[in-house]
Order: sequence, then structure tokens, then C-alpha cells
Amino acid sequence: MTRHRLTEATASKFARIALGHVGREYPNAVKLILRDDADLKLPRMLYPIFHGSLDWHSCVHGYWLLATVLRLFPGIPEAPAIRRQFEHAFTADKVAGERAMLAQPGNRGFERPYGWAWLLMLQAELLRHVDDAGRRHAAILQPLADDFVARFRSHLPLATYPVRVGTHFNTAFALRLAADYADAVGDTAFMALLKDCAWRWHAQDRDAQAWEPSGDDFLSSTLIEAEALRRLLTSLDFARWFDAFLPRLAAREPASLFMPAEVSDPSDGKIAHLDGLNLSRAWCWRSLAASLPVTDARRAVLLESAERHLDASLAAVAGDYMGEHWLATFALLALLAAE
Repeated sequence: MTRHRLTEATASKFARIALGHVGREYPNAVKLILRDDADLKLPRMLYPIFHGSLDWHSCVHGYWLLATVLRLFPGIPEAPAIRRQFEHAFTADKVAGERAMLAQPGNRGFERPYGWAWLLMLQAELLRHVDDAGRRHAAILQPLADDFVARFRSHLPLATYPVRVGTHFNTAFALRLAADYADAVGDTAFMALLKDCAWRWHAQDRDAQAWEPSGDDFLSSTLIEAEALRRLLTSLDFARWFDAFLPRLAAREPASLFMPAEVSDPSDGKIAHLDGLNLSRAWCWRSLAASLPVTDARRAVLLESAERHLDASLAAVAGDYMGEHWLATFALLALLAAE
């Protein structure tokens, strides 16, 4: 049933795509609070590492993609270029520059929560590398990861409500990615905070109607909530919650979740988000299916839906830069979730 899998050839393709944009400074959608004229600087001066890929967060997860495929397929032709890119980007001075920008007045909400989560996801991946270079890069980046953990710790207790949109502000997505970091470093207190927050926000959610997608969603607000709780709860607690949250999955309802989004113009940055929606849904469908018993009738339904969503948008990872600067990341998430 699972036709789309991560192969060495696909990893190589994704690496070429990411190498083409993580160091590409323009076009650039800079996020900046200007305090005076002195704050007007070139992107690479503002963000010494993450100034490529159109925007800061896409650059972060572009590096996550490169680190991941390098670990899984160290012999791909792009491996030497990946290593050179990491040696160039990950230096103590450049991390200090990123931290200085983060600490500036007015940047309390910078990249909250999407960029926060992706930075931790990148660090979690670097910590999986067992070679000297990987350990060195992880050690250099750790102070910036610590900054974002501190921001999560400060912000989550103040977040009375979740953010359920299908874009960068979605809080369930951030919890899901941050959990991988908490596991990687064995931070049980941080993991407990993530779990408590997810349960406080979502324990009573029932019979999701899945009124989606909206016109620029790249996340399914319904499925990413389920995926976050799958990652954070015990298997028994999740099974009980999931049955109540999406009680009609075996009948392919809500129908909107099973219909891949139509992308009318991939050169429009917002409309191109919908390719990301298809890819991120495939990731969620596969992960959720893996949590079900092999005898569960829903399992085949979820896996079949994942294939349909991948069929719809996997080819979109290359082409127009509005999608090319980020879509391979979500394709990789989906392919990594294959059984």
C-alpha cells in the first residue's frame, strides 16, 4: 500500500534543492522590528546563518533536511557540498549573531512558534549525528537551541488558548516538533510541559468537523492536532482520545480530510501553501496509521489517503521558487513516516 518511500535518489534530489536555497539570500522576506535607521541591514548581516531560503524559518528547516539526508545517506553525491555548507554556516560567531538578533527589544514573538520548533528540530537532528563534525555543529548551535527552549518555557504557561490555524502560528505543530528535541536531549521537564500544554488545550476536543482547507493552509489543523497528541500521550490515552476526536474515519469522514487540495497557481506563495498541506497531511496520515493495530480497518484507509495526497503534490517540491524553498522539507517528513 505504501508506494512512496525515501530512496537514495530522492534524498539526493532533495539535497540538491536545499543546497540551492539555504545560502540564497534573495529574494528575501525579512522579519524585523525597526527601532532606528541603524537596524536596516542586509539579510546576511541580520541573520548570519539563516538568511537564505526566502525567510528565516524555511532556511532553518532547509538545514534540517540537509542534516537528515546526510545522516541517512552519507554516500550521496551531494554529501561533500552539504558538509562544506555546514562548516561555513555553523560557527560560534554566527550563532552569536543569531542570538544577538533574537535578544533585541521587540523580538519576543520572533518566529513564534513555528521557527522556534524548527530550530529545535534541527538541533535534535544534529544530535543524532555520531561523527565529529555533527557533534561539533550541535555543540556550536546548542546556545541558540537553549534560547528557544527558554522561550517555550516562558510562553506556554501564558498561552491560555491554542492557535488552530493551518499556517505558521499553529501551536500543535510546534509542540509536535519540540517533543523530538525534548526526547533527543532527555529533558523530561520540558517534555512534561509540552504534554501538559497539549492536554490542557485539546483534551476535550471531540468529533472534529475539519472545516478545511483555508486558502493558504499548509497544515491540516485537524490532523496536526491528532499527530501532536499521538506523539505526546501514552498509546492508551491517545487511542481513547483519537476515537472520540475523529470517530468516523473508517467511513472516510470528515470527507474534507480525504480530498487533496487543488493548487491553482504554484507561483503564488500563499496558494503554493496548499501543496504543503497535501504533503503534511500525508505525514500525519502515515504517522497516525502506524499507531493503529494492524487489524484496525482505519489503518488501510489512512494509508491510502496518504498515497493520494503524495500523488497530488510530491512533484511540486521542484519548480517555482515559491514552493521550492520549503516544500521538500514536508515531503521528507511524509516519506520518513513510511512504514
